[in-house]
Amino acid sequence: MVEQSSEVPISGPDETAVTMSDTGPARAETERKLAAALAELVEADHVPADSHFFTDLGANSLVMAQFCARLRKIPDLPSPSIRDIYRHPTIRGLAEALAPASPDGDTPAAPAPAAQAAPAPVAATRVNPLHHRLCGAFQLLVFLVYSLVYGYITARGYEWISEASGPGGVYLRALVSGGIAFVALCAFPVLAKWILVGRWKPGEFPLWGLAYARFWFVKVLLHANPMVFLVGTPLYVFYLRALGARIGKGVTILSRSVPVCTDLLTIGAGTLIRKESFFLGYRAYAGRIQTGRVTIGRDAFVGEKTVLDIDTSLGDGAQLGHSSALHRGQAVPDGERWHGSPAEPTDVDHIRVPPARCGTLRRAWFGTVTLLQLLFVYIPVTLGGVYMVFTGIPAIGKRLDPQTAVLSRSELIPDALAVSLVLFFGLVGAGLVALYAVPRLLGLLVRPDRVYPLYGVHYTLHRVAARITNVKFFAWLFGDSSYIVYYLRRLGYDLSRIEQTGSNFGTEVQHETPFLVTVGTGTMVADGLSVVNAEYSGTSFRLSRVTIGAHNFLGNNIAYPAGGRTGENCLLATKVLVPLDGEVRTNVGLLGSPPFEIPRSVDRDARFDHLRTGEELRRHLAAKNRYNLLSMTLMLFARWLHVFLLTLLALVSVDLYGAAGHVVIALYLALTLLLSTAYYVLVERCMTGFRALRPQLCSIYDRNFWLHERLWKIPVQYLNIFNGTPYKSLVWRLLGVRMGRRVFDDGCFMTERTLAAVGDECTLNAGSKIQCHSQEDGTFKSDGITLGARCTLGVAAHVHYGVTMGEGSVLAPDSFLMKGEEVPPNAHWGGNPAVDMPEAGGGVLPPDLAEKKTDAAAAATR
Repeated sequence: MVEQSSEVPISGPDETAVTMSDTGPARAETERKLAAALAELVEADHVPADSHFFTDLGANSLVMAQFCARLRKIPDLPSPSIRDIYRHPTIRGLAEALAPASPDGDTPAAPAPAAQAAPAPVAATRVNPLHHRLCGAFQLLVFLVYSLVYGYITARGYEWISEASGPGGVYLRALVSGGIAFVALCAFPVLAKWILVGRWKPGEFPLWGLAYARFWFVKVLLHANPMVFLVGTPLYVFYLRALGARIGKGVTILSRSVPVCTDLLTIGAGTLIRKESFFLGYRAYAGRIQTGRVTIGRDAFVGEKTVLDIDTSLGDGAQLGHSSALHRGQAVPDGERWHGSPAEPTDVDHIRVPPARCGTLRRAWFGTVTLLQLLFVYIPVTLGGVYMVFTGIPAIGKRLDPQTAVLSRSELIPDALAVSLVLFFGLVGAGLVALYAVPRLLGLLVRPDRVYPLYGVHYTLHRVAARITNVKFFAWLFGDSSYIVYYLRRLGYDLSRIEQTGSNFGTEVQHETPFLVTVGTGTMVADGLSVVNAEYSGTSFRLSRVTIGAHNFLGNNIAYPAGGRTGENCLLATKVLVPLDGEVRTNVGLLGSPPFEIPRSVDRDARFDHLRTGEELRRHLAAKNRYNLLSMTLMLFARWLHVFLLTLLALVSVDLYGAAGHVVIALYLALTLLLSTAYYVLVERCMTGFRALRPQLCSIYDRNFWLHERLWKIPVQYLNIFNGTPYKSLVWRLLGVRMGRRVFDDGCFMTERTLAAVGDECTLNAGSKIQCHSQEDGTFKSDGITLGARCTLGVAAHVHYGVTMGEGSVLAPDSFLMKGEEVPPNAHWGGNPAVDMPEAGGGVLPPDLAEKKTDAAAAATR
């Protein structure tokens, strides 16, 4: 359902979210002050009361966000939200909505009932500098000890396998050693959790203390667990049960976001959780870790790109739609369907595929076969194959052989060059062949629009094809250039008649199957698009075509499901919830979750349209193609050079292996992390000339944009290793972020590092994003983002460019803070788009409510 407005519950279609008190100015005076404030922003001498903000004045969303921020600073004026701006796009309409007149039109209406006082903001817990340093030292020690143990086990395993005779002997020894290592890696996190923590309970504790050190250790072990690769199988559900989660029969979990506080997670029988969903059981908030229950009833549905905050619940048969969130304390009653961020009731049914026969025996059989394949095929073939390849490569084998181990150091560099070139470019070539050949063969066996049961042959083939075609390397290589359309078309996308822009798709696009994606002519897609063309129930799945209309623009981080009700010439804003009901929207923009309509474009965003047609386009596109081709070449070279350096380090380690054994392997792991981090930091700073980026407003055919998008190709995966440690802030500083002291970063990502400023003791949660740019059709904009001291970004919160958050302010989970917004100090904002939204409470739930949730959790799993 497309809403016309609401950031708070409303009772009628014309009711505004904000009302004036009876002591406010008269409406004429309100109109005058509103017009004066807007005139300064649009650089006009006078703003007529009936002029349309967008079509007449040429304002855009950034200007109107600044307008709202300016009004909040004027004490005798109301504070409209961006939704109110779009609903009432004239000064007169906005003033009337915010200060409604009485029926006779002469006197103000009676004041609205007094709103309930918002809870006082929770004061951020100040960080003890000594605890911060000691925790960092402990985390470094854990990494070194882990590397040492890993090196010892690897060395022993290699020596034992090397004593085998013939391929059969190598296989058997690889089977035994690999199986033991797999079981140990899976069992150790379970043992560590039960020994160090016992059962997780609702509560909170400060960051960087002893309790946090135990929490971090368990979290790291879970994230490094090989069972993560078995998400989507019954084995993963079984493993979560071993960690203390109460999960009923027939539950299917497709999300790779690993819940940490598993004792606080309850999932009823027959429930389905789609990918990219967060249900962690904890959050970082104002300098503390808070833990709370997440309860999901029987036969429930949790959509893609969703967030379930702590102390939330879904009842039996309840549904939470795609791109939605439950904020703390929200509960979806039995049988109801909700969507939005924060979620609200809807009539949309998100389960659109009929059930199939998929009982306990089928799930047990699938899990058993998967485990046997893993133990008897994948692990021993991988270990044995790596051993035989390494011993077969002269540059490595002659160093591992004790009789030829003493070699001239002058041979190291030529050998490293040869090995790295063969490995890197050989894998790239083989990857392309497999990418284009294997999924097409598998696609012949899984037919579209046909219902298949889960955990069968067709389910396995679909998962294999999805994994192969979603390899990130090639989208990273070809994205943000003209060459991405040819890559996606060969992959299976139907791109209609291509209107080349040079930026048709970004570097991050994923799908369930590439053969059922249709994108209309002239459509442009930013990063983070997930094409949801596989529909699931708790027992079945079906592949369905997704069609995105012509001349659309899709912003960042959008899940586009099968059956999306958008047509031609639509603007889908960042993190928008794509509607699944109602008429097909055309010639409009959609913003928010749930979505509401906005103008498709405004004059200020069309200033570079003359570069998108005719001879101007051909000339600038040719120049952009040359620049992008150079960027791709540079990035390939940078990645190969990284492989070469790691290969050289590996050959040196092999040379020293006989003298130091497992210590060499441990040092290699530590030096690999250090080298990779320093290398990519240096690459990025060299790309920028060791200078900070400047805010931009330019065409995508401007050279400044080409340099900017080149930076998006620099790999950043190494940053995840530092999550939750003081070293993440250090790396951000090296990359150019103006980073405060003792910042806690649990998995935030910043796109333009030198345009971001983060204050002291901020709290950045997993999946949050600080994005200092925006691309809308052919226009690129970037500006700085400033987070004041002790701010908190919730899980999967998204901050757009030009934003300032005051000290101590909080952005709730899965919220979208729009460009140009200014959040006052100590305010609590939330929603998509974000508005002032005080949380119901910042502390632990009362004992009586916690007990009720526990009782409901126990009943849900029966």
